[in-house]
Amino acid sequence: MADSKREVERKYEATPETRLPDLTRAAGVSAVVHRGLSELDAVYYDTEDFRLAADSLTLRRRTGGDDAGWHLKIPVSAGVRDEIQAPLTDTLPPDLGELLRSRVRNTPVAPVVRILSARDIHHLLAEDGTLLAELSIDEVLAERLTEEGHGTTSAWTELEVELADDADPAVLDAVERRLRKAGIRPSAAPSKLARALAGTAPGTPGTEKAKAPSPRTAGDHVLAYVRRQVTALVELDPAVRRDLPDSVHRMRVATRRLRSAFRTYRKILDRRVTDPLRDDLKWLAAELGVDRDQEVLDARLRAHASQVPAPLLLGPVSARLKLTSVARRTGSRRRVASVLDADRYLALLDSLDALLADPPLLPAAARPPGDALPRAVLKDHERLARRIGHALERDPGEERDVAMHEARKAAKRVRYAAEAARPALGKPAKKFAKRMKSVQSVLGDHQDSVVARDALRTLAVQAHGAGESAFTWGLLYGREEAAAAERERELPEVWARASRPGLRAALKG
Repeated sequence: MADSKREVERKYEATPETRLPDLTRAAGVSAVVHRGLSELDAVYYDTEDFRLAADSLTLRRRTGGDDAGWHLKIPVSAGVRDEIQAPLTDTLPPDLGELLRSRVRNTPVAPVVRILSARDIHHLLAEDGTLLAELSIDEVLAERLTEEGHGTTSAWTELEVELADDADPAVLDAVERRLRKAGIRPSAAPSKLARALAGTAPGTPGTEKAKAPSPRTAGDHVLAYVRRQVTALVELDPAVRRDLPDSVHRMRVATRRLRSAFRTYRKILDRRVTDPLRDDLKWLAAELGVDRDQEVLDARLRAHASQVPAPLLLGPVSARLKLTSVARRTGSRRRVASVLDADRYLALLDSLDALLADPPLLPAAARPPGDALPRAVLKDHERLARRIGHALERDPGEERDVAMHEARKAAKRVRYAAEAARPALGKPAKKFAKRMKSVQSVLGDHQDSVVARDALRTLAVQAHGAGESAFTWGLLYGREEAAAAERERELPEVWARASRPGLRAALKG
């Protein structure tokens, strides 16, 4: 994988006559050292319809400076981006191409803008000589490379302050105060590319996302929720490919929320269109689950093993857990990577885009949200009530374990349904979702204990076969049994709070 770093910077308007104020008066800055001039030549790439620019991503091939090569910048928050770098080659490196897949699908990227920058560089240093930030004043010339507007140019001057690795972000605030006092104001453009596109072809469609109107009908609210989940799915794709913490879990949650929305609100969105999507989302969630479930299991087993007193920790327990985890995670990571490159996955993303572009709305979609949404949520709640009752009627054992797992899935669906309705229904939906999350948590921990016991039995068999003591594995198994029994005892009380008539009445308004 290409190298990655977190870029934290701020941009300011400037002119060729701009002079820097005394930045040693900024808190923490002891010296400002001029590092000379640098000539940068960057060609920016995008699809014909500017999909990357619409999502505030930038892809460039740059020569000159200390970091010549391919750069992909992915937004994290305002003024913060992850920059993934790859060596300078004639064609787009495959690693970067994979990170673009959820945006561009099978559409090629091509040069759209060339930006030449004459950069005057200054280093802001702490008292001990540590680099705090790099400040540059750039004289910029942008040239349009697309067929429409080819050769059109735009020129400007800007000032950038980029935080050094491990430096305190407060430095940026201190520097900005000095710049503002000198009359230097923040830039209105978030990036050079955005400014270049605006300056060389004003009004080009697709470079900015149109702001969606405020939801009014039940259909509006459901579509807004679906759009948020589709956006999350697309945005998390590069994070999953980079194996960033919690990315697989969040992507899997987005797929589940979409599936739940399509099923819960099938009176609003035509199921003849959404059912095939639900099947594909179920497939994707299952594939992502191979990695995520292993991650959860590993964390649970390690945590419980760490709580075993030393005299009861017999045999190479930690080593066997680590060995098993590495072997399983390696295989699951390869599987996730192949899934995200599969035609079925890319076709699913295209189908979700098509649904949002031309929603299959049914007549109920035009109704007020306070009427249609609570009805759908409460219908799911009734389904959960039946499953909870079925689970509580079963005797402890495998049959109850299966019933509680089915109830868990139903609780998750009710929770997601209430979350989707929250923007329209407000606090009652928020409280309802919170109660459903409590039920889901109890049932989820119970299911995790079921999975952990299966894994512990396998580990015990492996340990015994290798001539190791299986005592500790049996001890952990017993503790998981006790944890499951405790969750079963908790469930009636938690469910009673989540099924109070007043809670459901408040949702109806």
